[in-house]
Amino acid sequence: MAYPRIVAPHRGGSGPRGAAAGRKTLTAYLFLAPFLVIFGIFVLFPAVYGLWISLHVWNPLLDDHPFVGLQNFFDLFTPGSITFSDFWQSMGATGIFVVASVPLLLAVPLGIALLLNRRIRGGTVFRGIFFAPYVLGVAVVSVLWRYLLDPQLGVVNAVLGLLGLPSDTPWTVDVPWAWISLVGITVWWTLGLNTVILLAGLKGINPDLYEAASLDGAGAWRKFTNVTLPGLRPVMTFVVTVTLLSSANMFGQSYLITQGGPGTQTRTAIMYIADQGLAQNQMGAATAMSYVLFAILAVVSVINFRLQRDNTK
Repeated sequence: MAYPRIVAPHRGGSGPRGAAAGRKTLTAYLFLAPFLVIFGIFVLFPAVYGLWISLHVWNPLLDDHPFVGLQNFFDLFTPGSITFSDFWQSMGATGIFVVASVPLLLAVPLGIALLLNRRIRGGTVFRGIFFAPYVLGVAVVSVLWRYLLDPQLGVVNAVLGLLGLPSDTPWTVDVPWAWISLVGITVWWTLGLNTVILLAGLKGINPDLYEAASLDGAGAWRKFTNVTLPGLRPVMTFVVTVTLLSSANMFGQSYLITQGGPGTQTRTAIMYIADQGLAQNQMGAATAMSYVLFAILAVVSVINFRLQRDNTK
């Protein structure tokens, strides 16, 4: 009696299906290869090379670069060292800017996005108006506002004088006015990007959820807290992270508008790192500062992602 032959299911290997899968994998890697090459040259190699520089007293004008190990990092945490006071003062200035700007760069764009999400006449025009400043470069924005806010010859103080208001406000030469100027300019300049992203997130929320909330007797505030915010959580995670990183890396506004003044009160961490590395030729110390700043921002980003993930449970 003949029994039917049992054939094991195909699991890849050298057969036609395995060859096809291998070709697809190879094709995928070929498409990824340009990005991987660029990533390796412009990100991975500089990161590794920068870590090597941070272990030396590295002056690009000299041929000798003495190896000091982790001393550049230890100096940043040793009171009384050459870099300790200035570095942490600049980190404090960066913290002030982040704390002052990030809430505004979340709340203001969200409010505008909620308004633009309604069916209003000219909504497309308003979206373009709010986004328009973002296409300008930081140099253009900073130089423009530097002249507008000049305490002596600026248009802003002149207009305030015509309105009978104080016309001697030191917008760029004294604190807290310098911080108010930097934060206000940054919010005006960059809120358009967050507005567009949040508006796209609002468009992705199912309208049936609002209708169901209305049937349950929910008002505007309950719809916002129970439907809008949960629906925006994935988008908001991205916006919060990008805004935090952008604010922590602020350089151009402070450099061009206040020059880090008065004194060094608005000198951010990036400004101090650039000064140490490019002006003082202390590349080893500057690179160590960059890695400390990177570590702090990485921790903040991880905490943000964890908090957002926990809120979704």
